[in-house]
Amino acid sequence: MSSMQRSSALNLSTPVNEEQDHMLGPADATITLVEYGDFECPFCGRSYPAVRRIRGELRDRLRFVFRHFPRPEHPHARHAAQAAEAASAQGRFWEMHDQLFEHQDALTDNDLAHYAADIGLDIERFQRDLTSHMYVERVQRDIQSGARSDVHGTPTFFINGVKHEGPDTFEDLMNAIQQQLRGAVASPDVVDEASRESFPASDPPGWIRENLG
Repeated sequence: MSSMQRSSALNLSTPVNEEQDHMLGPADATITLVEYGDFECPFCGRSYPAVRRIRGELRDRLRFVFRHFPRPEHPHARHAAQAAEAASAQGRFWEMHDQLFEHQDALTDNDLAHYAADIGLDIERFQRDLTSHMYVERVQRDIQSGARSDVHGTPTFFINGVKHEGPDTFEDLMNAIQQQLRGAVASPDVVDEASRESFPASDPPGWIRENLG
């Protein structure tokens, strides 16, 4: 792959949109960290506390954006993403986001309703939105943007629009962010594929290829 092709592949294809994306932190933050995640992915669950710690340490210097990338081998992931969107409609996206990552082994419809009640949602509206599949297209939009940005596994992070190719631990993510803060962008040669569920970039599975259109 040429350097020009590689540079294009590593860029975030869909810019952050304040009116459409879920974000925490100021719009003018020095660092924007975008995660493509799956609420049922164990690797996303492991990176969840790392992201929380990074947010706590960087505070107003960081804008964090979460985009859905539910994987088909996780039976509850897509419905959980829709539940997060249903919560967002009531102003509680991040509360539901946290509940889902903190209870990854319990994502049935009954579980989702329980979390909705815990965070103070209108349960009847929440369940009506879920059963009517109101947010299928919203979740699909994130999946398509991820596919166009060369996302093949979860979690996948972008730091100021550049794909993070290293491990997803607190130390590695913070090191990459600090390099951005110093104005030096790292391009690691080694990717720790054990830290995410992924497929070779040269041969993405059919469900990803279908979302490239």
